[in-house]
Amino acid sequence: MKPQLLKVSMEPTQSLSVRQDFKPFINNKWHYHQEVELIHFIEGKGTQFVGDSIMPFNSGDIVLVGKNLPHYWRFDECYTHDEFNLTPNIEVAHFSENFLGDAFCNLPENKPLKVLLEKSRRGLKIIKGDKERIVSLLNNMLSASGAERIIYLVHALIEVSKCEEVEVLTSVGFGMDAELSERDRIRDIYDYTFANYRNKINLEEIAEVANISPNSFCRYFKSHTQKTFSQFLTEVKVGHACKLLISNTLNIKQVCYESGFNNFASFHKSFKNIMGKSPLIYQKEVMAA
Repeated sequence: MKPQLLKVSMEPTQSLSVRQDFKPFINNKWHYHQEVELIHFIEGKGTQFVGDSIMPFNSGDIVLVGKNLPHYWRFDECYTHDEFNLTPNIEVAHFSENFLGDAFCNLPENKPLKVLLEKSRRGLKIIKGDKERIVSLLNNMLSASGAERIIYLVHALIEVSKCEEVEVLTSVGFGMDAELSERDRIRDIYDYTFANYRNKINLEEIAEVANISPNSFCRYFKSHTQKTFSQFLTEVKVGHACKLLISNTLNIKQVCYESGFNNFASFHKSFKNIMGKSPLIYQKEVMAA
């Protein structure tokens, strides 16, 4: 199932779009767009698909979806059948990642905003933070126009960047972009891993890419990513497997070997550990969306 490119409607005099929806079928398909999306579910619940993440969503949730990241919200039946008399209510803003211009984003004072937008490429759900303030700013954006609307958006993003706890939704293999790294060494490690994960990558080999000793590499990588390289490599493989399962062009055993796993048992165990379900169940849930 390939995501569809969605053209977000913008007025000629606007650099961002803000709207309130009351229908569960608005953009009710697996899609992506070049704009970043900030969405607040005032009322509604169902199943949330962002990248390779499948999880419930509920009233009160706030999610930031980065550019070109496939996503889709499927509302529960109680919101899609008239007899239940329940109406969803969402607020959503779409805007370009560099809507303020490169010069503004590169100012040292704006580093938190730049980092937030880079992280959004993997999808972010706010767990703990000043949600009321973010919701209030979204409400203000709906009624504002011109420069005021942009100012409210900047304030909303600042509040999101200050949240104490956010959940990264997609695996590193699905949503990671090498541009996220501010350090050349980490970028080189990512680039090499993404290019070679189907083959066996030993410690000496990847340490040479980083230009440090094998023992130093283990400490270095974990200190910068909070995980071992082995964990990272497995996430990359599973992320690629998710893409293949979504595209539904190969059978599951072919997906296993195409993703760099040497045997099916290892693939099944690793996939279930990371995704919380077997490859077959994951594929069935995605294809039913």
